[in-house]
Order: sequence, then C-alpha cells, then structure tokens
Amino acid sequence: MNLNVQALEESFDIVAPRGDALMDEFYARLFEAAPAVRPLFAATDIDRQKTMLLGTLVLLRKSLRDLGAILPKLRDLGARHVAYGAQPDHYPLVGDVLIGAMAAIAGSEWQPRHEHAWREAFGVVAGTMLDGARESTVPAAA
Repeated sequence: MNLNVQALEESFDIVAPRGDALMDEFYARLFEAAPAVRPLFAATDIDRQKTMLLGTLVLLRKSLRDLGAILPKLRDLGARHVAYGAQPDHYPLVGDVLIGAMAAIAGSEWQPRHEHAWREAFGVVAGTMLDGARESTVPAAA
C-alpha cells in the first residue's frame, strides 16, 4: 500500500472541523443517489450513525501512517455490515458519495490530488471490508 498520506491528512484536516456538515452532506447525497439503501437505515438512529461514521473516518485519519493497525477493525466492520444488508455493489457508491461530500465541504480548498488520494484509500478500506464480509459468519440481512 503506497497511499498519498500527506494528501489524505491535509484534505481530512480541511473537512474535519465541519464534521457534522460532512455527515449531513454525505447522507443527503447517499439517499439521493441510491434511494434503495434508505431502508437499510430504517431502524437506525441516524444521528448515532453519523457519529459512528465520522468516528471511523477520524480513526482512519489517525491510522494512515500505520494502516496495518486498523485493517482488522475494517474487516470486522465489513463482517458486521453483512448483517445490515450491505452489498458489495454498495461500496463503490459509498466511496463516490463520500468523496463528493468531502469535496463539497472543502470547497475551493479541495484539489484533484485529494480526490485521487481518497479514491486509492477508499479502495483499500472497501477491499478490506469486503474481505471481512466474505469471511463473515454473520447471517445476511433479509
């Protein structure tokens, strides 16, 4: 893994002070781009969900220089998402929506290198989560 850690840290540090706005933007974009995923959140406290996602992003930001430490957590997260009804084809959509939300929140400070770095990083995150999902013994949501 040869991620552009500098671009990832820099870009996250731009959006982190507006974390609540980032989460609002992400979920608004997600439900607009993929209304079919909204039922996956029907029994979810969306404010708590936003807090958990932002917390995961903060953990990822803190772990960029030692990704090996976070990979087991990402595999576990992927395994848990099976029970929530997450499908492999949801991952690219979530990545696109998250990166778009970050760009919107960062505004003119967002650079093409930030997007490229996040696409690469999300590929690692999604790949690791999907590995966890494939290894999962948790029953899939109906």
